Amino acid sequence: MIAPRRLHRAAGAVLAVFLVMHVANHLAALAGVESHIRFMDAARRVYRQPVVEAVLLLCVVLQAASGLRMLWAGRQRRRGVLPWLQAGSGAYVALFLAIHVVAVLAGRAGGLDTNFYFAAAGLHVWPFVLFFAPYYFLAVAALFVHIGCALARRVGGRADVIVTLSTGIGIIAAVLIVTVLAGGVYRVAIPQEYLKTFAGTIR
Repeated sequence: MIAPRRLHRAAGAVLAVFLVMHVANHLAALAGVESHIRFMDAARRVYRQPVVEAVLLLCVVLQAASGLRMLWAGRQRRRGVLPWLQAGSGAYVALFLAIHVVAVLAGRAGGLDTNFYFAAAGLHVWPFVLFFAPYYFLAVAALFVHIGCALARRVGGRADVIVTLSTGIGIIAAVLIVTVLAGGVYRVAIPQEYLKTFAGTIR
């Protein structure tokens, strides 16, 4: 039987590659929605292959399950800022992935292309912006905090520098992504089929 920590690391390594690519995809939107969609179309040729997608979904489940198990098991002996920072950021990433994966699969089942507009729609409907702005910001920031903590534990020396640098990159990326999704870089016109998701709140 594979130890939870080893399983967590293996699934995490696979997910980290995909998630960093996904963050890069959203950052491509700084050059325009078309740039985001071109990047996504190219990436989808790989990650939407049935086998690859199945592996990614399995890694999400394994990463979240093993991470939450370790979070609970180590609650009594966890000491210092770094272990708690890693645990807290990992817990948020697990929560985000659970919500986000379900939302994306539901959107696809409903016939929506889960592209830039799917991600951005909630940031253009009041009061959902109050949820989606921190939801996306914390997801990106927590991802880089978690990666930084994991690297620091592996490398050993200068953990503070590694975590600070990774966190700084995450915060900058998070601010840029939320800003562009919210239409703060250029005007974003959300198609009606995406706004219909929030039809109950639109007047």
